[in-house]
Amino acid sequence: MPAERTDPERTDPLAPHPERDAVLDTAALRVLAHPMRLSFLHYLRDHGPATGRRLAAHFGLDSGAVSYHLRKLATGGLIEEDVGRGTRRDRWWRVTRQALYHDPATREGDDSRAYLHSTLLAYSDALRRYTADVPHLSQAWLNVTMTSERSLRLTPDQLTDLKRDLVAVIDRYRDLPEQPDLPDLPEQPAAQPVSVHIHALPPPER
Repeated sequence: MPAERTDPERTDPLAPHPERDAVLDTAALRVLAHPMRLSFLHYLRDHGPATGRRLAAHFGLDSGAVSYHLRKLATGGLIEEDVGRGTRRDRWWRVTRQALYHDPATREGDDSRAYLHSTLLAYSDALRRYTADVPHLSQAWLNVTMTSERSLRLTPDQLTDLKRDLVAVIDRYRDLPEQPDLPDLPEQPAAQPVSVHIHALPPPER
């Protein structure tokens, strides 16, 4: 296996990546308080540039609603027009960064709560859509799917350490060198985007 890339200047896995992560400020958090805008970002990140027409068809929205959300994302600096693909009829949009970074410990107020609420709604919608694809999974991919839930008793400091360990492992695989294009064989499928969700949610204090 080729050696993985490392970033000597980024020693803390929980710190933002200088090239990949968009660090969310107050304005961006407020833009992303709507879960549909997060869903748009996830689609553009996973599938590449797209037009408003394509997003409308995928999410079952009218063109006016899609245009409104795209304008909000562009104003927040989260997407930009892909002018190399655009035509007079359709504008193409792409993400400005591949990942979003937000540390609620660095911010006071309700913006973090609104962002968490929006994120969970967007994930819920993505999982609902994914259920329609389950019957079409090949056996090779079905064999390696994972659904798991663990209930742990942790302090805030212990949960921070757990987050750091998990992110470090995931980043090892996210930073692997690009693999050459290989044929998609039944016994050895080609690489595909894989969605990894981690939710570390303590119960609310009552």
